[in-house]
Amino acid sequence: MKKLLLIRHAEAEGYADKGDYYRPLSQRGEKDVAALAQKLKEEGLLPGQIISSPALRTYTTAYVLTRELGISAPQTIPAIYEASETSLLKTINHFSDGADFIGMVGHNPGIAYLLLNLTGKVRDVPPCTAIVVVFEEADSWQEVSHETGVITYYTSPLYIN
Repeated sequence: MKKLLLIRHAEAEGYADKGDYYRPLSQRGEKDVAALAQKLKEEGLLPGQIISSPALRTYTTAYVLTRELGISAPQTIPAIYEASETSLLKTINHFSDGADFIGMVGHNPGIAYLLLNLTGKVRDVPPCTAIVVVFEEADSWQEVSHETGVITYYTSPLYIN
């Protein structure tokens, strides 16, 4: 069985001098991701690793989560930035099978579309939302595909703060 913790980055500032890629988290975003980490810790939802887009707001979200959860620093994969659900699924299919529970921090609309693709369910995915998708029949990340997952956990800042 494989488990995926999908996370949309926390709220970011609306503008950065160097462009979208360099937008930092807003003060609210920083507060929300710290609260999310605490909630995940309380729920015992501790992935073995977290993979992230290298964009500043996404990497910062992932970094805070790994620091607060006591797991190793996030690995960045450039293909997650501005990725479609198809690209995100290809990234998942290349995860190491040695890890059964992996977190992935990304961007919308890709995360919302990926969730729909994997589960057949539409869910609202505001900034700093975390969703656990379980793939009961998957022994390998290569087996993760269209509508093979089930949502077992969902939280957003509306439920955290």
